[in-house]
Amino acid sequence: MGRLEGRRVVLGVCGGIAAYKAVEVCRRLVDAGALVSPVMTAGATRFVGEVTFSALASERVRTSLWDDDDPIPHTRLGQAADVVVVVPATARVIGAYAAGISSDLLTATLLATRAPVVLCPAMHTEMWEHPAVQENMATLRRRGVHVVEPAVGRLAGGDVGSGRLADPADIVAAVERAVAPQDLAGVRLLVTAGGTREPIDAVRVITNRSSGKQGYALAEEAAARGADVVIVSTVERPVSSVIDVVKVETTAEMQDAVLARSDVSDVVIMAAAVADFRPKAPADRKIKKDEGPPEVILETTHDFLVDLGRAKRPGQVLVGFAAETDDVLANAAAKLRLKRLDLIVANDVSAEGVGFEHDTNRVTLLGGDGSEQDVPLSHKRDVARAVLDAIVRLRRSTT
Repeated sequence: MGRLEGRRVVLGVCGGIAAYKAVEVCRRLVDAGALVSPVMTAGATRFVGEVTFSALASERVRTSLWDDDDPIPHTRLGQAADVVVVVPATARVIGAYAAGISSDLLTATLLATRAPVVLCPAMHTEMWEHPAVQENMATLRRRGVHVVEPAVGRLAGGDVGSGRLADPADIVAAVERAVAPQDLAGVRLLVTAGGTREPIDAVRVITNRSSGKQGYALAEEAAARGADVVIVSTVERPVSSVIDVVKVETTAEMQDAVLARSDVSDVVIMAAAVADFRPKAPADRKIKKDEGPPEVILETTHDFLVDLGRAKRPGQVLVGFAAETDDVLANAAAKLRLKRLDLIVANDVSAEGVGFEHDTNRVTLLGGDGSEQDVPLSHKRDVARAVLDAIVRLRRSTT
């Protein structure tokens, strides 16, 4: 079950040209399982029709304090909300919210809720940079409001500058962070993802079927729970802007990237499928077909996870993955001991719907303390949640 499954989200839409992007935010929230209650300002209805949000959301749009049978709709909305997100947040609404002025249903709801609030500003550069707007934003940040910073890019009228609404995927990720337990706040977490690629020649490689989905799910879930996340990856996948991505290709490149950052990481999760073998003498040019198939002599790669285990400092948590096809738990337990891990995530990649390339996974978590936890076939984000729950328990047991 996703972080937003069953959560009540009040989606406020203000009168700016970026209101059309709130339609995509609404769709993504609903797809994530949220119950979306849309509230539009009068200005927003000039940019996007009410019926659009009523059709996509979980209930009809509300636009006024006075058009509902409920005499206090703002109070009902505010009390029922698990989170309120405003997309786009205009200078007017930001100013009214900061000053405590409830001039319409949306601003009244903002003042009537104790749920987390996520503001997504969007306006022209001159407006965004105006001292009054910046002072209002500073006030709201001090009060604990979550802010999804506007991007730099093309604006209405053809100008280019700061003030462009953030990407809808980043907005939904911010909503997830707002409702997530912040049990990893301030934790520096490093995770690897994807399968390494070892060159045969200038164009051909030996690799594996890892898609990186589990590693990215771990990165997103950790970021949602407050961690400062770095992902060292061999694959290109969409990722929240708060996550630092380091691109690598080979095992040696991944080793260098991980070892350079492991000393300052509180948690290291080796979710990548790192090659066990590589061509001993790769050609520096493309081998032509008419030359015949090349003779590829393999050599063993260095298992740098062993190095991480030997160098692990007190309080640091080290997690490995064991993708196996037979004797899964026995092989995983051996790796756990050999590499001095705190936790290993074992899965049978020969099973249907499990592991490589799938959106789902079924794993067993083996702890260095002898603990064992089965995670049934679940979406990889749910598996990531179980892994991070175990990491949180490990960290608490050592403090």
